[in-house]
Amino acid sequence: MGYWDVPQGTDCVEKTWTTTKLGTALGLVGSAYYSLSVPPEPALSTLTRSLGATVLMASVGAVFGVTTCLSASIRDAPEDPFNFFIGGCASGVLLGARSQSAAVGTTACLGLGAVAYLVKAGRAEGWRFSGPPEV
Repeated sequence: MGYWDVPQGTDCVEKTWTTTKLGTALGLVGSAYYSLSVPPEPALSTLTRSLGATVLMASVGAVFGVTTCLSASIRDAPEDPFNFFIGGCASGVLLGARSQSAAVGTTACLGLGAVAYLVKAGRAEGWRFSGPPEV
């Protein structure tokens, strides 16, 4: 099952697990890219940096999943894209806390919230992000 197969506001554990796995995968890919693109460092330093980035991205995914699901459940508006804005914003706040910067947290909150809102709204309205054009 995928993320969109489970109705919003239900089965928060499954949704959180799915977003955590996605965050972990993105963290691993980003860490691998970073490790290959910078000058060589000691192996332990590279491993520590990669592990930290992967755990951070997994945490961002988990925060997004649980916040979005709980927001949909508490607000009794499971298909409202604003739930996704709230989840994206909470994820951005985590990034700001990690960097110890209110500016980073605010920017990430607004940016991730807006992207998440648009993804949910686009999915609900049938927007196409890829594929051949419809004629």
